[in-house]
Amino acid sequence: MTYSLNWDLDSIFSGGVHSPALTKKITTLLSELTDLDQAAKATEMPIAGLADFIDQLQKTAAGVAQVSVFATALQSDDITNEAVKPLLDQTQQLQVRVDTIQKGLQRRLSQLSETDFHHLLEAPQLGVIAFNLTEMRQLGQTLLPADQEHLISQLNLDGLHAWSSHYDSLVSQVTVPFHRPDGTPVTLSAGQADNQLLGNPDVAYRSELLPAWEAAWTDKQALFADTLNHLAGSRLTDYAAHGIDDVLQQPLMLNRLSRKTLDTIWQVVIAHKQPLLAYLDRKAALMGKSQAGWQDVEAPLHLGNQKPRQFTYDQAATFIIKQFGAFSPKMAELAKYAFDHHWIEAEDRPNKQPGGYMESLPETGESRIFLTFTGSVNDAATIAHELGHAFHGRVMTDLPYFRQNYAMNVAETASTFAEMIVADANVAEAKTPAEKLMLLDAKMVNPLAMFLNIHARYLFETRFYEQRKQGVLTPSALNTLMLQAQEEAFDHRLSSYSPHFWASKGHFYIDDVPFYNFPYTFGYLFSLGLYAKSQTTEHFESAYIALLRDTANMSTEALAQKHLGVDLTQPEFWEAGTALIEKDVAEFMRLSQDF
Repeated sequence: MTYSLNWDLDSIFSGGVHSPALTKKITTLLSELTDLDQAAKATEMPIAGLADFIDQLQKTAAGVAQVSVFATALQSDDITNEAVKPLLDQTQQLQVRVDTIQKGLQRRLSQLSETDFHHLLEAPQLGVIAFNLTEMRQLGQTLLPADQEHLISQLNLDGLHAWSSHYDSLVSQVTVPFHRPDGTPVTLSAGQADNQLLGNPDVAYRSELLPAWEAAWTDKQALFADTLNHLAGSRLTDYAAHGIDDVLQQPLMLNRLSRKTLDTIWQVVIAHKQPLLAYLDRKAALMGKSQAGWQDVEAPLHLGNQKPRQFTYDQAATFIIKQFGAFSPKMAELAKYAFDHHWIEAEDRPNKQPGGYMESLPETGESRIFLTFTGSVNDAATIAHELGHAFHGRVMTDLPYFRQNYAMNVAETASTFAEMIVADANVAEAKTPAEKLMLLDAKMVNPLAMFLNIHARYLFETRFYEQRKQGVLTPSALNTLMLQAQEEAFDHRLSSYSPHFWASKGHFYIDDVPFYNFPYTFGYLFSLGLYAKSQTTEHFESAYIALLRDTANMSTEALAQKHLGVDLTQPEFWEAGTALIEKDVAEFMRLSQDF
């Protein structure tokens, strides 16, 4: 089977930026939003009318999301395409209108009597989103007067959202003058350089590339510092207007997670870092180095004549479908459908956005996945990761739109679970001790990221936001803050770091999800527990799907209690996951004694 390396966007809206179908869709959405605006302004709204209003709002919000995903995909496909910018701006304005109407709904729900609210939930189409409406009712109590909320939303178009978009524009201008492994000069885009820095098996090549990478971001560090400072300033101004002083209050609320659970996770991470640091020391020795550098942490291990396992795209697709099938026929079916119907953009070419993601298309029940495939084991794992997200979205397509609004932390559960399936299968199929060692090393990329790199991001971001309350930070101050966070998270064990990581990592610039870091660590450890359960549960697939379908229907703690019978505020559950990591580390240390 030959699969396309490029995604199909025409099946969403044919014709790209200037698609007639897209234009017609936006016209329809504008009309629907106008009608919703007028209905929302009514002083009185009967319960039956309110139920119909909520129904229509969900449909319109799903339509706006559909258009937004399409626009984002066009930008990712070619970050130099200036024609996409007006479309992105238009989709942001549509989203602001949806947000404004939704805040009005929250306010209206908060003003209902208990009797009327319970009466509302008895409407046939609303019972399934009772949790979501209750959540909105609670949020309505925190809102400012409607005109003030509307003004904040409008200002965010040229504030928070604009600075996030500006970051993408800046990244498109970052280039890294370097050379190919054979010495031929080449100018790498940010995405291409990042792939080489993390994935090239040549130790010397990576060591030489890191300073060039840092220099490229240094060249524009003042622009990135302005962007980050103003984005954070916009967010802090919004917080202050709503009486929020704790910068973690909103991220925790968005993830439906308690502070006690988050604190417990980091306590467990800090207590169980040493095996991973010992692993890094051994990995450095196998690379012929006394210490690992920043560029070595995620790099593939190359032992003697044993070359790293490489996949063609078709081989990766076939392997993923097969391994998914061993755990869940429905996961395998979804993966095959995604490959067959060109949901995935994987081509390695210039001008693509760095990184990878999955976005759900709520109106069609599909997804689109973006990444750059270079053939490594980790690239295959990335495809599996994003397909895990797609599976999560797929099993919820029959639910109302509000009920599909699961938080980022539980979103990372399905993706990491899917990635683990492929990683374990890779290790199991190793033909020699050297190959097994190299594949174990590839599998360790995840725990290293979740326990060390993500922790560094979390430390940086919490400290940055606290200092930003007092004023803007210079590029030098941001470099220092980033370096200190990396040194602390990695326990000063690396020979080199990436002080400009605050500029090169797009997660710091995402406008709709603040603190785009700790949910990854949560999702990874939570999925470890699920993975262990899958190996001892006879009918795991149905239980797993039931959990995924509930991810937007209760708090994270309630989800774990209902489906796993565990208390997330206590360390025992998280420590059970770290035991699986330490088992892999022990196996790596044992095998590596012979090399």
